[in-house]
Amino acid sequence: MTLSFGTDGIRGPTPELLNNHLVASLSRAANEVLSTDRWILGRDTRESGPALSQAIAQALTAEGKSVIDAGVVPTPVVAYLSKLENCAGVVISASHNPWSDNGVKIFAPGGRKLHDQEQTSIENRLATLVNEPRTLLNDPHGVVYEHPNPLQLWSSSIEDALEKRSLEGLHIVVDCANGSASHVAEPLFTQLGARVEVIHASPDGRNINQNCGSTHPSTITQAVLANQADLGLALDGDADRLIAVASDGTTIDGDRQLCLFAKDLAQRNQLTNRSVVATVMSNLGLRQALEQVDITMIEVPVGDRNVLTQLDTGVAILGGEQSGHLVFRNHATTGDGLLSGALLADLVLRSGRKSADIAGETMHQFPQVLISIPVKSNPTELLDRLTEEIAEATTRLDDIGRVLVRASGTEPVIRIMVEAIEEAMARREAEYLADVIRRAVR
Repeated sequence: MTLSFGTDGIRGPTPELLNNHLVASLSRAANEVLSTDRWILGRDTRESGPALSQAIAQALTAEGKSVIDAGVVPTPVVAYLSKLENCAGVVISASHNPWSDNGVKIFAPGGRKLHDQEQTSIENRLATLVNEPRTLLNDPHGVVYEHPNPLQLWSSSIEDALEKRSLEGLHIVVDCANGSASHVAEPLFTQLGARVEVIHASPDGRNINQNCGSTHPSTITQAVLANQADLGLALDGDADRLIAVASDGTTIDGDRQLCLFAKDLAQRNQLTNRSVVATVMSNLGLRQALEQVDITMIEVPVGDRNVLTQLDTGVAILGGEQSGHLVFRNHATTGDGLLSGALLADLVLRSGRKSADIAGETMHQFPQVLISIPVKSNPTELLDRLTEEIAEATTRLDDIGRVLVRASGTEPVIRIMVEAIEEAMARREAEYLADVIRRAVR
């Protein structure tokens, strides 16, 4: 059995599905499709990371390629170095998934996410290679180099994004999710001038994302309130997404961040075409808030790769997801939670107001209920059998809400999202659909 690309790379349980042979075969397939001489290699803090990283390095050097090993670094660092070096990049990470999963994210030369055609070509080649027994060469043609300082130029690019403005006077708490930003966040924000406290920055290989980080915002909320901080920043395991918390505990998710940044850039005449790219998961409140200030929201399917594809047409420079993947296309080729955090902190300082005040007033957030149902069978086929029930729920909400039921692109689950003017109404329809799906998977 092989794995297919989801919304952001390939992921699965290790070693049951994602093992040394599979990632080595995937590396060979990607190398053939992308036709590059050098690769940047990075990983997060999972226990399985070193072995999988070594398997990839061996596979690539056996093909005569040079590998620049950046070690444990955030995913956006690999993307940035890939752009800088004009070579391909690969990251061993399962992002926000539990430690028992791992994954592979691939960047084409220039630091961009793969196009659909490239993904399909890699998948097709992988299906063949993974079934071919292969002994890696003991004397590889290529070479593995350790990158001398993978963080230096990337962190300088964040300083440049702030136009050399300091974050002095701001008290920030950063939740590193025991992931790849654990050794990065404190020196970065200290260098930018902020007073910084970090939590969950002691990875042990198995505690990545465990009751912490962007998928557990209650943790950073408690820390912000307890420390009376000005702003809280919660990252995921590979630090390419951000969920922030204002000084009063208000959650600043990806939608609210998009709204804040879009309005700020528009006021400074820096928002290309007065447009923002967002996904179908974005809250109705974001749409309304942007309409009120004459900013167009361009909607794309779920996945930051879809956001990037639209941004790369030149229609906009800002886009993102409710989950906290934000892309500032004039500064980076992919989502970067630390860049987003630095820019958000800068926005707060420039406003001269408390983060609680600007976050609370930027948009009205409609109640949104999210439920995930684990499935073992093909989720797409299952959803095809439930179109009538989904249509009925949509009809009941009429024009006062909306329903989105989709197969996850990163996990074997079906995700239900129901939005309405009242939370009780949204919850009722979401629970109805959840029960329908649970009965169908029994």
